[in-house]
Amino acid sequence: MSTSDPTASPTTFDLERRVDSADTTLHNPRYAVVALGSNLGNRLETLQGAVDTLADTPGLKIKAVSAVYETPALGGPGEQPNFYNAVVVLRTTLPPRSLLERANAIEDAFGRVRTVRWGARTLDVDILSYEGVTSDDPVLLLPHPRAHERAFVLAPWADADPAGELPGLGLVADLLKELGGEGAQGVLRREDIQLRLPE
Repeated sequence: MSTSDPTASPTTFDLERRVDSADTTLHNPRYAVVALGSNLGNRLETLQGAVDTLADTPGLKIKAVSAVYETPALGGPGEQPNFYNAVVVLRTTLPPRSLLERANAIEDAFGRVRTVRWGARTLDVDILSYEGVTSDDPVLLLPHPRAHERAFVLAPWADADPAGELPGLGLVADLLKELGGEGAQGVLRREDIQLRLPE
């Protein structure tokens, strides 16, 4: 496990070797889509750190990372800084709850504070969908119940996976068109900055 991972704890060499070995040979991985957002601090650096930390996760392989999109904050207190948003498409052998725990740990590692609902935050890591799984558990709703209403989710998702589908609702690209296309809801694709896909 990479020591650059801010959520990692030291492990013995044997455990690290076995985890790394398992990570290179994922058996029966599932497709999952994760949304990233940040509107506090160095937003681009935070999103890249989240991508890198996901890539360091045993049992998970990143397949695609979207362009960065900037959008005004929706809901919550007024006068918030704009968000940077991106979507990561991955294959994983982690069960949904374990992926959620990892997402929460990454948020915490990058200073996420949960005091005001929909308030400004250093990092959001939300699971949008997980192949073959639907859930009405309030702790982990799958697919994400508001994804189809949010251009800042659909635009980067369509960029990362043009054939992406939101289970039960249809193609992501079609859902985005229904909202008005890539520029809907004030969403702006940032051509001047980008996230790196981990090697």
